[in-house]
Amino acid sequence: MTIDQILDRIYLLPETSKAKLIGCITEVRHPKGHILLKAEKTESNLYFIKKGIARACAYRPENEITFWFGKEGDAVLSMKSYVENQKGYEDIELLEDCELYELNIKRLQQLFEEDLPIANWGRKFAEKELIKTEERLISRQFKTATERYTELLQENPDLIQRVQLGHIASYLGITQVSLSRIRAEIK
Repeated sequence: MTIDQILDRIYLLPETSKAKLIGCITEVRHPKGHILLKAEKTESNLYFIKKGIARACAYRPENEITFWFGKEGDAVLSMKSYVENQKGYEDIELLEDCELYELNIKRLQQLFEEDLPIANWGRKFAEKELIKTEERLISRQFKTATERYTELLQENPDLIQRVQLGHIASYLGITQVSLSRIRAEIK
């Protein structure tokens, strides 16, 4: 996915503002297994996925919990670092070799001060990320595991092919055994 397509999905910018923003973005590549963002660290960059897939996870003494998957076009960031310049609570692990667009958060905040359309873009960006988080929370609280799996299949069918079933089970809040049972019932 191109950076133009990603930026436009968030909010349409005038060409001069978009050029300023794109001028601050660099392309980077990282291998599968790379930890892009680390828990307990204030992150200085945010990313957009050009190609590849990532997951956000948190570790507890007895297990790890996957609570987000990102793929082409999605933003990768620690909201705590982005909004409050504080340490995040999640690790972001790349599940495939990834091509990413990297943007320094401080530079982006400078652009917010200098360019009103970019500031509006940033507001829309934060609003869209908040809605995605809210939808995940509501799904987790009010839907059964089978409903959550069915929703995942409908909205992101390629995840099943690209992500280990253990990560998907963790994301759904169930064991791999329960996931296998649900998958057998659906077939």
